[in-house]
Amino acid sequence: MDAGLTPVRVVGAGPVGAVCALALAQQGVPVCVLEAQPETARGDSRTLALAQGSRLILERLGVWSRLADVTPITRIHISQRGALGVTRLDAGDLNVPALGYVLSYAELAAALKQALRDADVAVEYGIAVARIGASAAAAELATADGRTLATPLAVVADGGRGDDAPQPRFERDYDQMAVVCDVQTELPHAGQAFERFTPDGPAALLPKGDRYALVWTAARADAERIAALPDTAFLTALQAHFGGRRGRFLEAGPRKTFPLKLTWTGSEAGNRVVRIGNAAQTLHPVAGQGFNIGLRDAWELAALAGDTPADALGGAAMLAAYARGRRADVVGGLGFTDFLVRTFSNDLGPLRHARGLGLLALEAFPPAKRFVARRMMFGANG
Repeated sequence: MDAGLTPVRVVGAGPVGAVCALALAQQGVPVCVLEAQPETARGDSRTLALAQGSRLILERLGVWSRLADVTPITRIHISQRGALGVTRLDAGDLNVPALGYVLSYAELAAALKQALRDADVAVEYGIAVARIGASAAAAELATADGRTLATPLAVVADGGRGDDAPQPRFERDYDQMAVVCDVQTELPHAGQAFERFTPDGPAALLPKGDRYALVWTAARADAERIAALPDTAFLTALQAHFGGRRGRFLEAGPRKTFPLKLTWTGSEAGNRVVRIGNAAQTLHPVAGQGFNIGLRDAWELAALAGDTPADALGGAAMLAAYARGRRADVVGGLGFTDFLVRTFSNDLGPLRHARGLGLLALEAFPPAKRFVARRMMFGANG
């Protein structure tokens, strides 16, 4: 496309927005990014679990090779506390190098920021977008510094933080919080992750360096109490909650909490504005789907933009095609995670036994296990 054309405007330079901008530039689509945070803002301290499909996206953008501190997940052990039933997923059975990868949000964000510079993608830092309007001809972004910027396509990738973020079409508050921190275990992780379902919510251990990243889900009041425990009491409570599959829990880092809910805003077709990543949907962290769905949003939107004639970019037909193409993956991911949370977060006897039988059946039937694993790695369109 002609570099003199009005660029696509991406609102938000976090990983999802940055991936979208890099993919648009790779497709030859002029693009500019607006980021509310200053360029020197400190990176987020969260831990990310990237699926194998997300690695392929980052490889195609030349970003994967920039990441130094990445821990592969080669096996996943899935169980429920207090009942029979175990399923094990192994990368070797699926002929992939890993089922997923664990790294820090800050490292990925820094690599993407440098990749944007190297690709000469224009990024304006410290520019908040106060309002987004749209007509049949263009979207207009009103910035906090008083400008109005026209674009054939506005891509909102700000995580839903904008002042004019729409009300979700669907929302479910799980009344749960996640307690997150790094923990040291007696036994080395050897690349194995754990997803353990309990009546209070799932608990996950993700291999990260020589430690584990812990995601401990609990009711809101319990989570705040758990996070505030002194280290010794926290480790004792974690041992009782998770069990001894990794030996004793030896150390725990600082704890943080964040609320868990499901929201789905979707992408409006025909108004020159599309929302991707957490600006379009947020998921419970069980099975690690949310962030990876956001990266697929970014990649598939950019691919479609590259195949769209310049005079149709951002038009109703293009955005309707994008919404159709993403529906199965997004709605499937929302439904899958919601099903897991609502099915496993209880202690009803008949349901507990049914869950155990389901896990045993999945373990005994390799085609079903491969199907589930591929959905987790590549989404519904994988």
